[in-house]
Amino acid sequence: MNSRLLRWQRAVGWLALVLVALDVYFVFFYAPTEKYMGDVQRLMYYHVATAWNAYLAFGLALVFSILYLWRRDERFDRWAVSAVEVGVVFTTLVLITGPLWARPVWNAWWKWDDPRLTSTLILWFIYIAYLILRASIEGPRGKRIAAVFAVIGFVDVPIVHFSVQWWSSFHPQVISSQGVNMTGEMVFTLAYTSFAFMALFFYLLLLRANVERIKAETERLEERLSAD
Repeated sequence: MNSRLLRWQRAVGWLALVLVALDVYFVFFYAPTEKYMGDVQRLMYYHVATAWNAYLAFGLALVFSILYLWRRDERFDRWAVSAVEVGVVFTTLVLITGPLWARPVWNAWWKWDDPRLTSTLILWFIYIAYLILRASIEGPRGKRIAAVFAVIGFVDVPIVHFSVQWWSSFHPQVISSQGVNMTGEMVFTLAYTSFAFMALFFYLLLLRANVERIKAETERLEERLSAD
């Protein structure tokens, strides 16, 4: 089982490396320059790709947390915390690329009255709180509390996604009549970038889950040695 996980980790890692390297060509050379925003619009590909994969990460954390609460299997907890950690990394990238894109377009790094910006920041804080809870409360009780928190916290994901439709927002709807003026090449580049970052996401997830597995095995070995 462990050797199989390591083989998958290596295979997905090489795939992610190739896809992300090729993505540089699509983002900076294949995709045309956007008519109104210019070259700064190229940040959109990374901004949207990291956002969609953050959704994926927190969705998996939701599923694994429910499975842990149901089955009490430690493996589900390890996958849940791994997914949350990678999701927090991707959400951090969203919060970095967003202002870098917004500054030349809105003439402001941040707008607190924009519902998507504010709800995304709240999402980041929710899962930072999950990680703090998971680390500060030891034993199964802490894992159960963290799992419940992950389930409840996921409520903010659809709020983030649909916020530009539910409320007045400065944030563009990427592929829509109110969004970026997308050509076929730009749509392909966005789809490709999202797929490349998905491969990167799964590599980081497998890597992080393997670290959690080794940590759990080390703790079990220490318990046996101390018992002897």
